[in-house]
Amino acid sequence: MQRRGKGSNVFIKPPNRFKADVTFGPIIQSGKIFAEVIEFIDDPGHTAPLMRVKYDDMHENVFIAPEGIRVGDRIQMGPEASVGIGNITRIGGIPEGLPIYNIERIPGDGGKFVRSAGSFATIVGHTEKTTTIMMPSKHAVELSNNCRAEIGIAAGGGMEMLPIMKAGKAHYIKHATNAKWPVNRGVKSNPVDHPFGGKQHHKGASSMTSRNAPPGAKVGHIAARRVGRKKRG
Repeated sequence: MQRRGKGSNVFIKPPNRFKADVTFGPIIQSGKIFAEVIEFIDDPGHTAPLMRVKYDDMHENVFIAPEGIRVGDRIQMGPEASVGIGNITRIGGIPEGLPIYNIERIPGDGGKFVRSAGSFATIVGHTEKTTTIMMPSKHAVELSNNCRAEIGIAAGGGMEMLPIMKAGKAHYIKHATNAKWPVNRGVKSNPVDHPFGGKQHHKGASSMTSRNAPPGAKVGHIAARRVGRKKRG
């Protein structure tokens, strides 16, 4: 949308509403460290509940909570951590077939993949330097053995199974994260709000858009190879 590209407050999620930043912290080169779960956090910025942990040296951190963990449970972190719910270790040391979540893309980035409620990926196989992971989309990716992940399934699964019976409930769900809602069709918008906007009930121009288009104009068929009917014969 054109006004969204400007970056006004209507389309920005205020960071002061979010309670915690989830990251693994620095890489532990050897051994393992222990931490105890002291509380759970309901953060509007995450669909899954978070857990606050306290290390044995009294420092604290926040991770995405797995299913089945409770306050008072202890988790392990490091390359020699055992296989257990909530433990954080290298994916190269996790046996095949186990579910994992909050997976790093590059070693040390703090976790980028599979972070939403109820999601998990599966270890498929290992090589000398890489690990193959089956993502929730059934797409297989290869990552470095040194990438870290949490063992288990992200908590909060099934949160979207209950129907939203009233528009008011949807309003408050979106309001918690400052999401723009409701979202109408582009052709029903004003020209200042959307490239397809105006009095017409059709786009009035091609919907093919360059991949390098600015944020306000990046709508429609982005970097499409072709559009329209395929010519026969």
